[in-house]
Amino acid sequence: MTMKNAVPADISALPVDLSGKRVIVTAGAAGIGAAIAAAFADRGARVHVCDVDEQALASCPHPWSRADVSRRDEIDRYMQEALAQLGGLDVLVNNAGIAGPTAGIADIKPQELDATLDINLASQFHTVRHALPALRASGGGSILNISSVAGRMGVPMRTPYAATKWGVVGLTRSLAVELGGYGIRVNALLPGLVAGPRIDRVIEARAKNMGLTVEEETRLELSGVSLRQFVRAADIANMALFLASPFGAMISGQAISIDGDLQSLPWQPPAD
Repeated sequence: MTMKNAVPADISALPVDLSGKRVIVTAGAAGIGAAIAAAFADRGARVHVCDVDEQALASCPHPWSRADVSRRDEIDRYMQEALAQLGGLDVLVNNAGIAGPTAGIADIKPQELDATLDINLASQFHTVRHALPALRASGGGSILNISSVAGRMGVPMRTPYAATKWGVVGLTRSLAVELGGYGIRVNALLPGLVAGPRIDRVIEARAKNMGLTVEEETRLELSGVSLRQFVRAADIANMALFLASPFGAMISGQAISIDGDLQSLPWQPPAD
């Protein structure tokens, strides 16, 4: 059973003004990315998003580029388009990611591992490479890399996903040291169990693997969360706003969990 959310849906009381800031959000047409893009736009920022979902892009209110971040040539193109449209860059949000396969390591296909690595980790590396000259030209800025609670704990049956999310934290902390001298702050956001289609698919797959109903698996998933509720996309957008604003001016190199105090994930070893 989930508890009522004890926090406000936004941080409208906090005087965050990002007027004129130039922001790129990858996978920004739906889900967490759309919530982040909307939050920045609501605070006066100019936002450019990329996404592979053409249906979501059709209703996207921001300038956008259609791009598959698993391909370096498409990363090259959308970053060129975004930087040209914005005329520079102040904030980069590396949000693109996939859940990857849910299976034991012996049953995961090599191409499934490759796709998860390319989208969840390599795309962030390549996007930062393109963004760096513009961030330096602007006098500094903020890079926000979306990791996951899977970036601080083991996640059985999700090894490609967890490996990439640990990798994002390592990338973030290394970039914070490397880029700090340019006034560029780099942080990772570690969402917990985020309400939406992705966690629904993960729960369905885990329930099937464990021989449980979806309702039983949902209760198991939330049993390790102190607040007994799913995170909302708005909760992640709120933290992104804070970190990119002057309030976050001295925060860099951090892996910040937004997870309702997730202490553990359920695990039952498969039968022999």
